[in-house]
Amino acid sequence: MKRFLDCNFSDMEAMNKQELLESLEASEGRVLIAECSLCNESLLSPMTNAEISAAFGADILLLNMFDVNHPKIDGITGVEDKDVIRELKRLTGRLIGVNLEPIDKSEQTIGEIKTICEGRQASVETALKAKELGIDFILLTGNPGTGVSNQTIVENLKKMKEVVGDDIVLMAGKMHAAGSKKEAGENIITKEVIKDFVEAGADVILIPAPGTVPGITLEYVKEMIAYAHSLDVMTLTSIGTSQEGSEDSTIRDIALMCKMCGTDLHHIGDAGWAPVVPDGIMAYSIAIRGKRHTYARMARSINR
Repeated sequence: MKRFLDCNFSDMEAMNKQELLESLEASEGRVLIAECSLCNESLLSPMTNAEISAAFGADILLLNMFDVNHPKIDGITGVEDKDVIRELKRLTGRLIGVNLEPIDKSEQTIGEIKTICEGRQASVETALKAKELGIDFILLTGNPGTGVSNQTIVENLKKMKEVVGDDIVLMAGKMHAAGSKKEAGENIITKEVIKDFVEAGADVILIPAPGTVPGITLEYVKEMIAYAHSLDVMTLTSIGTSQEGSEDSTIRDIALMCKMCGTDLHHIGDAGWAPVVPDGIMAYSIAIRGKRHTYARMARSINR
């Protein structure tokens, strides 16, 4: 089994779910997932922002604000809706994930709460639609102000595990409070929450990166990651607080803290502002795996 770090796209496409998880784990904390928010027009039309993210070193692409019921991506034309994700894979040579959001209407919230379409919400129906479209990963999480709770993540994980768990990698966790009043700071993720996620069927636990959320320190994240590993699941540290739009030095600092914490996978957002994507991705990649692996990923042909 090749390390994901060394895989060509043909290797990635040939893997089943278990092989993919083993390949990711074998990469020892050197896999980078770049988030692409679909609320933005393409930075360099006619290319998609996903193509730009891939060109600067992202190993996996995660679509945010993607409506699985009406799949559209700026920069992809001439294909039917059902083939949009497959076309994105063809253009980028990357596996594709999607955020689905388990809204909790009973959650005590703070700040402005936003309403999102059904195609972005977590449900059995959207999970099945994601599978039909060719999605490889589902991340159960919440955008700012959506009112997502850890309890609704657990509830949806259980249902999704039954219908798509054999084929799709299921990730779970919040990058920030997502509008919840009681699940902020260290309460975003605890050992009890991790245990609940794992028992519900999560393959990967998302944990905010040190320094991104108030109170989330290197020591705290390291403790959470060690606990997740004791339950035999991988972790994904995330920058989902627009700090991916910071100076490269800040991004490198966060990246190395995540590496010191022992995370298996790294996530970097796009700050909801497309021009910050390329520099931050490359800076993060070089920090966690050096120029050799970064340039190899950037240069590797999608036809290999």
